[in-house]
Amino acid sequence: MRVTFATAEFAPLARVGGLAAASAGFVGELRRQGADVQVVLPDYGGTELRDESTLTLPVPAWAGPATARSGHLAGVGEITLVDAPGIRRSHPYLQPDGSGWLDNDRRFLAFSAATASLVEATAPDILHLNDWHTATTLAHLASPPPTVLTIHTLGYQGQTDIGWLKVLTHRSEKFEFDGACNPLVGGIRCADLVIAVSPNYAAEITTDETGFGVAAILRERGNRLVGILNGIDTQEWDPSNDPHLGASYSADDLSRKPALRDDLLDEFGLHHGSGPVMVMVTRLARQKGVDLVLPLLAQLRDFDARLLILGSGERDLVAALEDAQALHPREVAFREGYDEALAHRMFAGADVFVMPSRFEPCGLAQMQAMRYGALPLVTDVGGLHDTVVDVDASLLLGTGIVVRSPTSVDLLDGIHRMARVFAQPGQRLAMQRRGMAVDWSWRQPVRTHLEWYRRLIADHV
Repeated sequence: MRVTFATAEFAPLARVGGLAAASAGFVGELRRQGADVQVVLPDYGGTELRDESTLTLPVPAWAGPATARSGHLAGVGEITLVDAPGIRRSHPYLQPDGSGWLDNDRRFLAFSAATASLVEATAPDILHLNDWHTATTLAHLASPPPTVLTIHTLGYQGQTDIGWLKVLTHRSEKFEFDGACNPLVGGIRCADLVIAVSPNYAAEITTDETGFGVAAILRERGNRLVGILNGIDTQEWDPSNDPHLGASYSADDLSRKPALRDDLLDEFGLHHGSGPVMVMVTRLARQKGVDLVLPLLAQLRDFDARLLILGSGERDLVAALEDAQALHPREVAFREGYDEALAHRMFAGADVFVMPSRFEPCGLAQMQAMRYGALPLVTDVGGLHDTVVDVDASLLLGTGIVVRSPTSVDLLDGIHRMARVFAQPGQRLAMQRRGMAVDWSWRQPVRTHLEWYRRLIADHV
């Protein structure tokens, strides 16, 4: 089975958020299960490929010239990098000041037009698109192959000026929504199957409260909207064989984890107390609920707790965390940016992983944290609902604490409940082992995708 997989991000080549890790993990397992996958990514520049070949892509004048470079990249495998007007930038989406490139609409509409030309040249059995950046590929294919569109986050739809509809060759009316050109809406309408990245998120986005204005369109898809939980790379995230850690451990033997906890506190310059070490590894965005934690920092001392945060993003949140670190130097430490090795050490040294998202399509970090024996404290949204079992709802199955709503009040209640768990070593150990024992890999999600691929191909004949 030949699959063309088009995405704006692919780890480690182009990494901004969870899309990159999800794309890379999914494709790696898809290949292991026998699929022939052509990964198509914008050519942001600076990437050399081994055994490279180049193809000129016929595209409309506004989207050209366009070319595709295909070859081998260490750590990634075979990949095709598509160049079109404006694609080559220092960051996939953002200017140095943190605002979006003013021509992001043109850049990704041109990338999609070029991807469509590549699809016509290669005739895959399945076309798998991801988010709005690739959705208008379907507006340039008269007879597309069976097509899957994965929604990694509904909040970003690529909505732009209605004038762009004039350059869409086929089914342009499907991309009109609310007086604008909306790439994601068009993709939802045109794809043979729409996949949300967790079952609960698939349900949430069909409600008017959390459907980002397009719930009715998603409801129209009926049983062609499904939720399939993402996985993680369980070889990369494995505390029993992690080169980033000073010691290895497993669910059967957690005896080395306390030493890693002490090492982490030393690295951040925090005191060694008896209370829980809590960490956040996150994008600094309102979606992630970082602002919900800020009013609670003064109360960490009541629990002898410490909070370590690693992340980058919105400047006001960066400034607020810097101020919090200065105000609470014994309890709070903040590192701006993303450091993958440090993320591994933080999960390994943490007692608790905090993820108070307002919405979370799937979430990968809570699965990574559980893999390392850090107990998740999360909100009851999206994929967090699907992956964390509240211990107060099920003592025998619980893996963490799930708070009812994304508010500081509920989060404080969750911290109190987690403190009670922390004070009971036997219960805490049982929860750690349950979370570490779950198969968070891509194996079953990919099997489910392949079943859908085969069904779509059969329907297409």
